[in-house]
Amino acid sequence: MKLQNFHVDLAEWSRERDREALSGIRQQVFVVEQGVPESRERDGLDTQCWHVLARDEAGQAIGCARLSPEHKIGRMAVLSEWRGQGVGAALLRELIQRARTLGWSEVTLAAQVSAIGFYEREGFVAYGDVFEDAGLPHRGMSLTLTSTDSDEAEPLRDIEALPITSRSEAAAARARILGDARHRLCIHLPLLTDDQYASMEELAEFRRVSISGRGAQIRILLHDPATALRNSHRLIALVQRLPSAMQVRMPVEEADLGYISAYLLNDVGGYLFQPEADRPQGRAARHDRASAAPLQKYFDELWERSERASALQTLNI
Repeated sequence: MKLQNFHVDLAEWSRERDREALSGIRQQVFVVEQGVPESRERDGLDTQCWHVLARDEAGQAIGCARLSPEHKIGRMAVLSEWRGQGVGAALLRELIQRARTLGWSEVTLAAQVSAIGFYEREGFVAYGDVFEDAGLPHRGMSLTLTSTDSDEAEPLRDIEALPITSRSEAAAARARILGDARHRLCIHLPLLTDDQYASMEELAEFRRVSISGRGAQIRILLHDPATALRNSHRLIALVQRLPSAMQVRMPVEEADLGYISAYLLNDVGGYLFQPEADRPQGRAARHDRASAAPLQKYFDELWERSERASALQTLNI
């Protein structure tokens, strides 16, 4: 989204360069300028949130904010030299639009008292008493997202968000995303475990997509294909039988191998994203191209700089 001499993009906490940019801004604004304790600023919720970053025309990070699964906007921070130039409003509006896309009816935030006027200009309403947070006075604010526009306004499309709070929910979400796919799938996995993509139902969906037509393509980025091969994982066995449609590559750059997230993308806007591959918690939806697009872009970039899985070459994969 281009705005004046800066732009706002979605960011992923699990991506090292995004995490460093987000942390750097928040360290400067909250810890250095406002004296917020680092332990309070780093609350452990970042892996579960949607993040946005504002960058200048040179690509330098200048502002950030996040939206939590509890429908709360927070960690709004803009570097001092960029304040008063619309950066904060652009970040806020991007998160509000994200909440609308998710079908939420309300978002809340805890505003520093000095910033209440800023949020009121964006439609937020203050409620409750002033309270102290990290040594600074705050007040709760909320914004109702129910449309009050004319009846001709186009209704928001239901993205059909899927719950991801346990391994069973993650497995159910995988099955839905696989089942919705038409001709293409993309999968990124730091580690392929026995409880992932190994059930008869999941393998049947892989077979279906693989033989769905001339454009059928399943691309898998796997950090450790050798271990999956040694463990005789069922998905690897299927790759052996369908090598023309199913391809496996391995990241080789250190930064790429340090990317700890797992995700699944199909060709109809469905996605499943787990910020930490060894934990089931994450987010997923059957029809959310806005959230799937940055994951797809990163996957394509990573695919191009990855190598064919040498551990599988003896199988002519």
